[in-house]
Amino acid sequence: MNYRHAYHAGNFADVLKHTALLSVLLHLRKKQKPFAVIDTHAGRSIYDIAGAEAQKTGEASAGFLRLLTLSSVPGVLSRYVDIVRGFGQGLYPGSPLIAAQMLRPNDRLLAIESQPGEYDELAKQLAAFANARAIHGDGYGELLRLLPPRERRGVILIDPPYEDEDEFARAADTLVSAHRRFATAIYMLWYPAKEQPKVSATAGELLNAGIESLVRIDLDVGVKLAPEREGRRPPMNATGLLIVNPPFGFTNEMQTVLPFLAETLAQGPNPTSRVEILAER
Repeated sequence: MNYRHAYHAGNFADVLKHTALLSVLLHLRKKQKPFAVIDTHAGRSIYDIAGAEAQKTGEASAGFLRLLTLSSVPGVLSRYVDIVRGFGQGLYPGSPLIAAQMLRPNDRLLAIESQPGEYDELAKQLAAFANARAIHGDGYGELLRLLPPRERRGVILIDPPYEDEDEFARAADTLVSAHRRFATAIYMLWYPAKEQPKVSATAGELLNAGIESLVRIDLDVGVKLAPEREGRRPPMNATGLLIVNPPFGFTNEMQTVLPFLAETLAQGPNPTSRVEILAER
């Protein structure tokens, strides 16, 4: 595995993904019934954004750390900033720890990680939460094995590193299979800029599979390649999520938050954001 999230933790993609996840979790908490959170590619769950790896890319400085300099942020971003700040200076939590912070006594987190070293740290971090469990295994296979959860309410986050050429197709196929087993769940499929051409086709596949509620959100921070970088692998400039069964109010909240993030996290001219309702029942 070549991808190491330590270089990218706290970047604008994390800000979007974790803000959207937190918005969903806050909605689930509005009802007394318990819910489950399943994270298919959980990672190590805590990252040193003051360390050498993060400093080498500077992605956290252009991402989450910009929000810390502001006196106020709109909507769910305020709760997001408070949660991350609570882990201490120089530390950034991954989605498992953000989710664990939102669990009530009867809620449950299942965080899956395939890489041994990452899994060991994930298990260590989640040991402090009685209703959170780290699972060592393949995120796609383990997800299907775990569905449907006993809670019959929940959110599934699918956010692979997209190292393999067929990663997006596999993630999308797994989502369709998971939906057949647990149709009422909220599914969040994250993708980076390089997967943009496949997103519309995948959205069509999800709708053809019987999914009746689907929203797409995108954030482009306007990164432009400097001349000396031509021919090299470009930095990520855009990211997004396909959300199946988004909760009530989610779309409106994202329509407030995303333009603010595009402006605040801009790294070049013409940053953009989009919230598109693809299907609504």
